[in-house]
Amino acid sequence: MTHQKQMPDSYYQLLEQIQAVDFVLVELTLYLDTHPDDLEAIKQFNQAAYESRQLKNTFEKQFGPLMQFGQSFSNYPWDWKEAPWPWQV
Repeated sequence: MTHQKQMPDSYYQLLEQIQAVDFVLVELTLYLDTHPDDLEAIKQFNQAAYESRQLKNTFEKQFGPLMQFGQSFSNYPWDWKEAPWPWQV
């Protein structure tokens, strides 16, 4: 049994904010699939996409990579070996 280190509260707060904004993006995507001409929804989508990227950048600067397959950069030395990963908390 591996012991998982406790992360600071800001780790969990940022992760929750990212999840909330990304949920909004999923919902807006579904809506826009059936309402492609709704300019206000497109503006909301673009704002949420910007906010999501900003939150993820902040998270990665403080806690390391969030996404794999070229979506996130690595520090030196390679920091993908550092746990916990976001899907483990």
